[in-house]
Amino acid sequence: MNRHEPLRVAVIGTGRMGADHVRRIDRVISGARVTAVVDLDAGRAKALAADIDGCTAHTDPAAAMAAADVDAVVIASPGPAHEAALLTAFEHDLPVLCEKPLTPDAASALRVMEAEQALGHRRVQVGFMRRYDTEYVRLKALLESGRLGRPLMLHNRHRNVASPPFFTSSMLISDSVAHEVDATRWLLGHEISAVTVLRPTASAGAPEGLTDPQFVVLETDGGAISDVEIFVNCGFGYQVQAEAVCERGTARIGDGHSLVTHTAGRWGGTITQDWSDRFAQAYDDEIQTWVDTTRRGGVTGPGTWDGYAAAAVCEAGVRALEDGGRVTVDLVEKPALYR
Repeated sequence: MNRHEPLRVAVIGTGRMGADHVRRIDRVISGARVTAVVDLDAGRAKALAADIDGCTAHTDPAAAMAAADVDAVVIASPGPAHEAALLTAFEHDLPVLCEKPLTPDAASALRVMEAEQALGHRRVQVGFMRRYDTEYVRLKALLESGRLGRPLMLHNRHRNVASPPFFTSSMLISDSVAHEVDATRWLLGHEISAVTVLRPTASAGAPEGLTDPQFVVLETDGGAISDVEIFVNCGFGYQVQAEAVCERGTARIGDGHSLVTHTAGRWGGTITQDWSDRFAQAYDDEIQTWVDTTRRGGVTGPGTWDGYAAAAVCEAGVRALEDGGRVTVDLVEKPALYR
């Protein structure tokens, strides 16, 4: 890879997320270009590649990663396909931005982590984009400054207009609360040691059989408590909010008050309807930072350990949902590469 030339990127998976990353690299950020797209649907891959000069379409991730004009990889395929793609990337020692989840379970995430350690250096950044959101970054800086004292509690709300038709009750944990799991670990600087999931009466707006909403309690090894209201069929908008309660004050983000109107005896504003709007800036900054760091030969941001820890916590959360009660989280000792 020539650090003076644009980073040549293969994007694996051209569904909604992958196609958006292709657009972002091609039209929004600087310092990179898409040279390959991969999808099992050959027609979809070819249609996307046709709009980008010098971009080839593939159905096999290994073939794309072996190409001479690929310096780095974005993995945006479904979670079950991530492990194989990551291990192939390691064979070529390619830098990777892998959308969450790193892998669907802790055992496979541990295998990926062990393979990366065998390389002797980090290669993976996991796509926990909230770490790049302006509001989350400001909250992180405030908590690290110590001005409010130690954080004692973190209240999180995560609401979607409606869940996809394939969504299951456990996916509220593994696909949605996974973001709050990483945000909790990152904001507080703690590991999560136990999970409890409470199940209020299901909303009439939830599909039959879906346990929605859920209330998740995360205990940390630093003595803090983080709770998550996850409500994926709220019907009115997409909301992600967090409030840190500290010894000497509180701080809240996500209220969405960038524009408030007062007119005709009413006041109000708009509620974002989709994650792609709410976190557009975060995704742009995440990819730009990954490109810039990769061109310098480095790796930054959430890594394989963070992906593994999130998978382990989510597994505990699913057990708590299904079996009831409090479930402890068992993590392996953190390897030196990730300290």
